[in-house]
Amino acid sequence: MHVVPSIKAEWCCVSKSRKSRSDAERRLRQASRHARTVRLLRLILGKSRWNARDIAAELECAERTVYRDLEVLELAGVPWYYEDREGCYRVRADFRFPAVNLSQDELLGQATATVITKAVGLNVTPGAKGATQRIAAVSGEQSAKLLEDAQQVMAVLDLKLADHSRSNEAIRTVQWALLQRKQLAGLYVSPYQREPVKLTLHPYRLCLVQQAWYIIARPEGESAPKTYRVMRFKSLRMLDNPATVPDAFDLKSYFGNAWAVYRGAESFDVEVQFTAEAAPLVTETTWHSTQTVKQLKGGGVTLGFTVDGLDEIVWWILGWSGRAKVLKPQRLRTMVVEKINEALRLHADE
Repeated sequence: MHVVPSIKAEWCCVSKSRKSRSDAERRLRQASRHARTVRLLRLILGKSRWNARDIAAELECAERTVYRDLEVLELAGVPWYYEDREGCYRVRADFRFPAVNLSQDELLGQATATVITKAVGLNVTPGAKGATQRIAAVSGEQSAKLLEDAQQVMAVLDLKLADHSRSNEAIRTVQWALLQRKQLAGLYVSPYQREPVKLTLHPYRLCLVQQAWYIIARPEGESAPKTYRVMRFKSLRMLDNPATVPDAFDLKSYFGNAWAVYRGAESFDVEVQFTAEAAPLVTETTWHSTQTVKQLKGGGVTLGFTVDGLDEIVWWILGWSGRAKVLKPQRLRTMVVEKINEALRLHADE
């Protein structure tokens, strides 16, 4: 081990000014020292050659500060050494940082997250996979094998999510804009407008709802946020301008009782009766936060909901055609009948 100059005398001379520093100042200086020590470690872990003089120049500190930080690393158990032939500091090649003390359930949870984020529509970032690989690399053999085995025995299939393979970069852009509280600018293609629209947005949230990723954002110059489907952006970039996001914004309040993502102006109490054949299937899932279930004689079931708007729930009901009947409201019943009649006309022989 390379011997560094003694610094005991430095620690014995504590000035009155240091004693008089506030707690906030001491915490700030301590954080700065920790950050510098981590940067030093990253330098000597690399393949470049770093001696005390070069490290001091890189970290903008004195050489004696470098020696002091090396002592801190030694006390932390990092086996650094001075390579005389190359004239630089190195860390022993077989050294591994101690693994995070994760339980088996926590390891299984990490493996599950890795498997889930491989699925089409959820594979928006390689972060979970990379984290799992790093945990395995610094963990014991048993933990590493558990991570490997868990990923092999689990799979996520046929989620029927929108394919965001072309939108991964846009999603990451939104994520960083949200974390850094920056505005977004992009070109948005809406099915309800003839031409793409240029938007400058203050992003509030990014959320996965049913089949797709959506941005909740307030357009520049407007007072209320709107919902935008990520894959409809032809371009999207983060601006340097700060975003204004109200601290009191609540995603649940924003969506209200919308069936999915688009909240209607009027609230409805909905009741749908399902046949005995469909009852076991439809009750396997909680379709809405307001859902109620009423068992019927003969095996049927009635599901109740309170929803804001009917334009989204009508398509869900049509998916149960032949096995579901709308009891109320009458407006929804009429909408279902109209859609079924349209389908019949499309399939009628000429």
